[in-house]
Amino acid sequence: MKEYLKPDDIRKCLANTPQVTFEVTDACNLRCEYCGYGKFYSDYDERKSQMLSTPKVIKFIDFLIDLWNSTFNTSVNQNVYISFYGGEPLLNFPFIRKIVNHLQTANCKTRKFTFSMTTNAILLDRFMGYLVEHDFDLLISLDGNEYNTSYRIDANGKNSFDRIVKNVDKLKEKYPRYFEDHVNFNAVLHNRNSFDSIYSFFKERYNKIPSIGELNATGIRKEMIEEFNKTYKNSTESLLQSEHYSEIEKDMFLKSPTFHSATVFLMQYSKFRYENYNELLYGKTSEKLIFPTGTCLPFAKKVFITVNGKILPCERIGHQFALGKIDGSKIDLDFEAISQKYNAYYAKMDHVCSKCHNKKACTQCLFNLPEIDENETPECLGFMDKKDVEMYSNAQYSFLARNPEAYDRIMNDVIIE
Repeated sequence: MKEYLKPDDIRKCLANTPQVTFEVTDACNLRCEYCGYGKFYSDYDERKSQMLSTPKVIKFIDFLIDLWNSTFNTSVNQNVYISFYGGEPLLNFPFIRKIVNHLQTANCKTRKFTFSMTTNAILLDRFMGYLVEHDFDLLISLDGNEYNTSYRIDANGKNSFDRIVKNVDKLKEKYPRYFEDHVNFNAVLHNRNSFDSIYSFFKERYNKIPSIGELNATGIRKEMIEEFNKTYKNSTESLLQSEHYSEIEKDMFLKSPTFHSATVFLMQYSKFRYENYNELLYGKTSEKLIFPTGTCLPFAKKVFITVNGKILPCERIGHQFALGKIDGSKIDLDFEAISQKYNAYYAKMDHVCSKCHNKKACTQCLFNLPEIDENETPECLGFMDKKDVEMYSNAQYSFLARNPEAYDRIMNDVIIE
């Protein structure tokens, strides 16, 4: 079997990861009907209203500090995002405070830390002083106006909109500079809102440009497919149906699906994009290894710790793909086993990828392919033949032709890390 990844490659990825995300709790004070841990999905651990163990996480942080202080670390004074995720993370606020304190007093001179949190803002009024004091970057989940947000209900089935905006308005009024610099919004697109309604709400009420995401279409329970399809809405189609879509598209920039698609295209195919100074000074090598699929290398972009102590490369994939676990006082992370696991996946996909005409610019994560473990010849959802690539390329060229300033803006303003 071809060796794409070696154990030390994974150690290096972990030692230089830019983000560590903790699932602080699986408890939540809302019951959002489309929740990734709700009725539509089957690929997550059972929700038991647990709290993530502080001693376990401190043990893992100390394990990371050893890596950050080792020769596997090739980053100088790198900023690492420490992110708190849920459930609703503010339900386990004591944990957050202890982890922040531990990192701020840790013996680690090679890293700087930025704290961030995704929250539904229901408890924001209780803890906003602490979050402001420690410069937390806040991502507040809200789907637009009251009707747009009607899937975000509490345990009694009541819309959470009024409680959320009351706390957000209070934060904006009390800490206006912090609100401007550190607060952003994330909206989920579905059949009760649209790109237009979401954009207009946040622009008019808070002068903010929200991130707008589609419902996750993987891991759907078979009996829920029909209801899921009625709820799901495609982001590009919704944007193009907007009355002022060109204005919205330009204002949202990379948060727009069309701009994002063009950026991925240019970053992969442009001859004027360089990954490092060696490429700039000495030219690009044609011998660069192309990994099958567009799957991120393990821990290269982030590490995700679940409330059960599972260690994953991302929060967007099923918990069955955990690469390790914090087990009591032990960090169970076998780099040899992880490299073998990935190499086996790559070998399984290689025959498909070798025939794909878009393998150079692939964005398909293998963990989002159906039955990747069970199927010896999995179908790739991102596969493109020659005709598909021509259509894809023409769509990007058409976008760039309609937006002549886009190329300059992408090439000058976008930094891919």
